[in-house]
Amino acid sequence: MTREQYILATQQNNLPRAENPQLYPVGIYGWRKRCLYFFVLLLLVTMIVNLAMTIWILKVMNFTVDSPLVFQSDRNVTVNARNDLGQLTGQLTVGADAVEAQCKRFEVRASRDGRVLFAADEDEITIGAHRLKVTGTEGAVFGHSVETPHIRAEPSQDLKLESPTRSLIMEAPRGVQVHAAAGDFKAACRKELHLQSTEGEIFLNADAIRLGNLPVGISSPSPPSSSPRPSVYELCVCPSGKLYLSPAGAGSTCQTSSGVCLWS
Repeated sequence: MTREQYILATQQNNLPRAENPQLYPVGIYGWRKRCLYFFVLLLLVTMIVNLAMTIWILKVMNFTVDSPLVFQSDRNVTVNARNDLGQLTGQLTVGADAVEAQCKRFEVRASRDGRVLFAADEDEITIGAHRLKVTGTEGAVFGHSVETPHIRAEPSQDLKLESPTRSLIMEAPRGVQVHAAAGDFKAACRKELHLQSTEGEIFLNADAIRLGNLPVGISSPSPPSSSPRPSVYELCVCPSGKLYLSPAGAGSTCQTSSGVCLWS
C-alpha cells in the first residue's frame, strides 16, 4: 500500500459519524394508496356482479342437476363440431320442420349395453335392432335391390310381397324357400306365371293337385242341352305346353280335341 492510500484510508476512518441518521419510510402512501384501494374495491364489485349474473343465467337456462337441459330458440338450434384447424366436421340442426345431421357417420346406440341400433354413412345403413317394424299402410318401398336372410310377418298377419307396376324377382345362389307353416301360400299375377328350372325339375308334392279353369276341347258337334255333361275328362298337352281337357272315351281323345291348341 502506498503512502497516499494509507493516509486516505486513515482520514476516512477518522471522519465524524452522524448521531441521528435520517430514516426513509417504505410503503404506498398518499394518492397511490387510495388508487390501490379503489381498484381492489372495483375488482370485488366485478366479481360479485359476475357471480350474480352466472347464477341468473343458470336459473334462466335451467342449468340444474336434477332437471334436463333445455335449449329453446324461435328458429333453428344448431350444434357444430370442429377439428383443430377450425374446419366443420359435424353439424346437428333442429328446426321446426326437420332434424338434420351432417357428419361422416351417424349412430344411435342402446342406453343399456351400447349396442348400435341404427348407423348410417355414405356406403350403407345398418339397423341393429332385433326387429324392423314398418307400420305404414303402404308398407316398405325399396327403390333398388333388397338383401335379407329372413322375411316374416307378424303373428296372425299375412305376408305380402307386391310389385304393382313391375316384376317381382327373388334370387339366391342356393335356392329360394317360401314356407307357410299354418296357412296357405298363394302366387297370383295378371298375365303369366313362369315356373322354370334350367338344370333340375319342378316337383309338386301334395295330397291333391288341382288345375282350375282349363279349357275343354270338343271333338264332336255340341250335344243337345238335355244331354248330360261328361264327368270324366282326359288331361292333354299342346305342343306349346298348354294344358286342356278332353272328354274321356274308350281311347285317347286328345287328337280329336286338339283344336284348342290352335289358339295357344
